[in-house]
Amino acid sequence: MKIVFATNNLNKLKEVQVLIPNHIKLLSLKDIDFFEDIPETQNTIEGNAIQKASYIKENYGFDCFADDTGLEVDALNGEPGVFSARYAGEQRNANDNMDKLLDALKDNPNRNAQFKTVIALQLNNKQYIFTGICKGEITKTRQGEQGFGYDPIFKPKGYQNTFAEMDLSLKNSIGHRGKAVAQLVAFLNS
Repeated sequence: MKIVFATNNLNKLKEVQVLIPNHIKLLSLKDIDFFEDIPETQNTIEGNAIQKASYIKENYGFDCFADDTGLEVDALNGEPGVFSARYAGEQRNANDNMDKLLDALKDNPNRNAQFKTVIALQLNNKQYIFTGICKGEITKTRQGEQGFGYDPIFKPKGYQNTFAEMDLSLKNSIGHRGKAVAQLVAFLNS
């Protein structure tokens, strides 16, 4: 089976590739000669995942899946949520995003947050949705060098380290994307 992962984010691609079994050939957007940004104009994480997967299926004909992920912070009424990648502006700079978030929570004792990943699968002209959630908290400072995005300031519940301090196998086993991909893989193997 061949399937396209509709992302230009090489960090996401790397995280997901290690989770996909060998009998499923994972193609990147580069593999299908697609080098643009897929539109993300929906107002929900689910909507953006569906939009991206549908775009590739409709325009290129490949079975594919796409994900969208958001960091939802309780004290900020779920922000940055669907705008996580662009929280500090269209430049999509992870450091700017973390600075803005840490500043917004500066004196707030409620640091509870969750990462939410939704995967939309377009397979055999049907659509399927898989959701992974990882609850945790926002730290007061950046910790660690691994990962990407908000990983240096997100500490999963029950752990003393941020995602950026964990190796990829641990992050994948407890994280939002790993949980959603596990559901996807189980479905594809059934």
